[in-house]
Amino acid sequence: MSQQPVAFLTRKETFSACHRLHSKHLSDAENLEIYGKCNNPNGHGHNYTVEVTVRGPIDARTGMVMNITDLKLAMDGVIFKQLDHKNLDKDVEFFQNTPSTTENLTVFIWDNVRQSLKRPELLYEVKIYETDKNSVTYRGPYLQNGQYLLNKRSAKTSCTNISSDSD
Repeated sequence: MSQQPVAFLTRKETFSACHRLHSKHLSDAENLEIYGKCNNPNGHGHNYTVEVTVRGPIDARTGMVMNITDLKLAMDGVIFKQLDHKNLDKDVEFFQNTPSTTENLTVFIWDNVRQSLKRPELLYEVKIYETDKNSVTYRGPYLQNGQYLLNKRSAKTSCTNISSDSD
């Protein structure tokens, strides 16, 4: 019995959104110290580039890992309907109590795209370029001994990155 070759299929989209890096779990002074200029009360914006990658065997009948149209539709439902030209902190419920860092944005996109896929187990990676110099990659929850462990994204540990607009 021959094994089908495995391939990675990636689709890229761009969207624009604004946000303010701020955590309700930190004092105003801590927020300013951690997030710097990105803690501006009026917020700031980005033109994000998102790459979503699926991984799986190439189907012998179709020659595809997944129909790219299905991946496009799943991404459109999340990126363009929920995030594009939005204020992440005010317009997206997920960020009402979760800092709108790019790390948390990748988790949001992962969770929502995964729910939209016919074969969610094929989702391999979500990568977001916040700027030309900064990107975040997420490959889902940690798997240990066949069990998924929740990522431990506490308020203190998820907010300790330097300003994402830094060089």
